[in-house]
Amino acid sequence: MKKVLFVVTSHDQLGNTGEKTGFWVEEFASPYYHLADKNVEITIASPKGGQPPIDPKSELPDFQTPATERYYKDTDLQNKIANTVTLSEVKESDFDAVFYPGGHGPLWDLAEDKKSIELIESFYNNKKPVGAVCHAPAIFKNTKINGEPLVKDKNVTGFSNTEEEAVQLTDVVPFLVENMLQENGGNYSKSEDWHPYAIEDGHLITGQNPASSELVADLLYNQLS
Repeated sequence: MKKVLFVVTSHDQLGNTGEKTGFWVEEFASPYYHLADKNVEITIASPKGGQPPIDPKSELPDFQTPATERYYKDTDLQNKIANTVTLSEVKESDFDAVFYPGGHGPLWDLAEDKKSIELIESFYNNKKPVGAVCHAPAIFKNTKINGEPLVKDKNVTGFSNTEEEAVQLTDVVPFLVENMLQENGGNYSKSEDWHPYAIEDGHLITGQNPASSELVADLLYNQLS
């Protein structure tokens, strides 16, 4: 049985707006079921362990999908998410791939988290798939391979500047995912706002927005099998 590590944010403050953030339910639930239904064993971890914060906006009616509806009825999975493993306790050698769901939270914690950075570099160096969707490509801000940014000269995507403008958070976020990926030397591309779009470059798999989460999971699964 293949084993995949899901890493979710522990950060719940949306800058200094007084609003809450966290992980985006759809970007967690859709890939989770996509993989779990194919008998992939999933472990969920977060920097602080325990219940990670959920982005309240992701629970609004507009953002519900069959995967989120299934999640809200799935007490086993909700119990599992309430008890995430602390990131410091996980080892790359125990897993076949790693996946990061988005939400704005990762921009603050996972982008800077030393343990997360070390894990990503280890998965990548051992030729294991590393997947991230929407805001989660923020995790590549400080990851390096042989002293160079991991995304340098790689084809990547992530939440676009125009999408960030649409949700009116351009001036709230600590950095823009699209800009950071380009500054780190990544070959950034995107589709239309809110359309599914994912890119695979070797073992690196990135998706643009919430609509892209299942595409990322599908590419990840294909690499596992």
